[in-house]
Amino acid sequence: MLQYLPNTLTLSRLLLAVPLGLLIFRGDYAWALGISLLAGVTDALDGFFARRLQVFSRWGAALDPIADKTLITVAFLSFAQVELIPWYLALAVISRDVIIVIGATCYYKLIGPFEFSATGLSKANMFVQICFCLLVLLAQVITAIPHMAITVGSAAVLFIATASGFDYVMSWTIKAIQSRQKKE
Repeated sequence: MLQYLPNTLTLSRLLLAVPLGLLIFRGDYAWALGISLLAGVTDALDGFFARRLQVFSRWGAALDPIADKTLITVAFLSFAQVELIPWYLALAVISRDVIIVIGATCYYKLIGPFEFSATGLSKANMFVQICFCLLVLLAQVITAIPHMAITVGSAAVLFIATASGFDYVMSWTIKAIQSRQKKE
């Protein structure tokens, strides 16, 4: 039974996206912050238990980033909808991921199978986005947090999302060119 624990935790994190979005829409920011923190705990625990129990699966490896991206997407769209952040910021975050998925699909169709792994810049991007989401929620709960913190956080999110997206496009373009040259 323990072999299913990491994937169960990851799946539970994925399912937390629905209450997170609903709580943000209702303006229950303290509860939304609690859900976000719970999602963070499940993220840490699924990796811990996978390593500790030596239970790794392709399904779990695929589900983990899907859960992360689903939570981030729901948070950014919900924040924009209730006007906590500008729409352009939510669209920049989501566009980056859409471009990466389209690029991966094109690579697979035109070049062939590949092993995908997150880059250091991509991991930094996710970290900045998570911290920003927590900051936005925290600023709704603790009103003493200055609005400038959200402005600076928005700039950081926009910068790292753009840089990380550009990094993926360039890296995979180079890999595609090299792969094509090897085949010739």
